[in-house]
Amino acid sequence: MPQSYQTLTIEHPRPHIVLVTLNRPEAANAMNTQMGLDLLAAFEPFHAAPHAQRCIVITGAGPRAFCAGGDLKERNGMTDQQWQDQHLIFERAIRGMIQCPVPLIAAVNGAAFAGGMEIALCADFIYASEHVRFALTEVTLGIMPGAGGTQNLPRAVGVRRAKEILLTGKPFSVHQAFEWGMVNRICKTETLLTEALETAATIAANAPISTRQIKQSVNYGQNMDLASAMMFEIEAYNRMVPTEDRREGIRAFNEKREPVYRGR
Repeated sequence: MPQSYQTLTIEHPRPHIVLVTLNRPEAANAMNTQMGLDLLAAFEPFHAAPHAQRCIVITGAGPRAFCAGGDLKERNGMTDQQWQDQHLIFERAIRGMIQCPVPLIAAVNGAAFAGGMEIALCADFIYASEHVRFALTEVTLGIMPGAGGTQNLPRAVGVRRAKEILLTGKPFSVHQAFEWGMVNRICKTETLLTEALETAATIAANAPISTRQIKQSVNYGQNMDLASAMMFEIEAYNRMVPTEDRREGIRAFNEKREPVYRGR
């Protein structure tokens, strides 16, 4: 995997952990066409070789914003066809994040508006700085969320709360987001990334086949009836039975030591 792109930086701060940083601080990390292409390219290796990494953290550069949404300066004057062509890139990038088999944590360090909030909602869970504000402002611009906002938000906060957020376009605080269940943890700005990476390290220390199967079971199961979801869970569970990691976990427990998982 390349270590940097035009609009992203890719780092490996700890073993088996990838840190993806949206890197357009001069534009509040707004998502332009190049960022869409870069996100699409950056997440492709996680799909192609999910065993290569065990947890991903995504954050924004600079203290101002996680991501301010789509770059409206770039969009000014676009034809309808140009707009739709660009949005198709965004759609593919968002699907790459939502469907990523590797656990993904959003460390939201600043404002997450419109597409920026949608990027955060792609993560398995969100840690956010205490000053952060969120909003899905698309309705105030004559459009609507088209990067998962109308689907991921109701799953996070419930349908009625989501409709209020979506239909008003009004910003809300990180404390409201925490109260509503959208944000898992509120952090001090100076410790946000450290806390997110510590959680990523905890996940990375667990059996990687297990973490990927858990993520898949939760994601697919919530869209099934309970009986079908239970069957899906058992199929996911049975994937672990013949693995060396399962044997190592039992050995380590009985030998009273920490397990060393190798993803096999």
